[in-house]
Amino acid sequence: MATRAANKRLAREYKAIQENPPPYIVAHPSDDNILEWHYILTGPPNTPYEGGQYWGTLMFPPDYPFAPPAIRMHTPSGRFQPSTRLCLSISDFHPKSFNPAWEVSTILIGLMSFMTSEEMTTGSVSASEQERKWFASRTRWWNSTGGGSTTRVIPGISSANNNRGGAGAIRAGDGGAKFRTEWPELDEENWKWMKTNRIDPSTGLVVPEQGPNAAPCSPEAAALRRRPAGTNPRLGTVVEGHQAAARNVGGSWLRRNKVAIGALVIFGYVLLARLLGEGTSSL
Repeated sequence: MATRAANKRLAREYKAIQENPPPYIVAHPSDDNILEWHYILTGPPNTPYEGGQYWGTLMFPPDYPFAPPAIRMHTPSGRFQPSTRLCLSISDFHPKSFNPAWEVSTILIGLMSFMTSEEMTTGSVSASEQERKWFASRTRWWNSTGGGSTTRVIPGISSANNNRGGAGAIRAGDGGAKFRTEWPELDEENWKWMKTNRIDPSTGLVVPEQGPNAAPCSPEAAALRRRPAGTNPRLGTVVEGHQAAARNVGGSWLRRNKVAIGALVIFGYVLLARLLGEGTSSL
């Protein structure tokens, strides 16, 4: 439960962020808990995240602003591990470095700045620019369907087997219920966007319209067809606080360094053979 001071401070900050929202950022506290905030970062232009809809949470401690919040991003981005606590100077990983003068807007601006950089930390992942653009094209689908776990259908578009799942779809999910609760207007816009662009809710893939008069899909929807090389087709799930998210999308360390590892193995074998040979000849 929030202290009186935390409640007062967060209520004031909510009013301020409503009246003067930072660019590409919206946020609000949950109706049930003022310590639980939900934010949407819209990917800024000229970045791999352009146009993406990135949903996450800030969990504030009861004694805020004298301690920082836990920061998570639930939407797969190719930058952060979904639903994982992020280690930032503005997060609960570094309570001693947190400045009580910092506000919700300060925290989210800092998160946006870190997201668009290439600095690595606990909770961040490596992915190519192409992969991050591909994830950006799927964010609205992912948020409103719970990663393809929804049972809602779009007539004439949805798969015959609505539980089939597609690239990036997840098995365990809430069907987008939590996102819909916190962002009902955005959720409805997302479903209209999926219907207009003929995006299958269970797979996140474009379903081509049949017939000679079929209209071409938008460039944004067309990007959903172009799966980037190297992206793991089987993304795992993270279920935390009723939110499901895809697991780390970065390639494994072994796969990225297989050439160097092979060279080291050969070098070690040759060195060992030479040492054994010298030991045998001395006998």
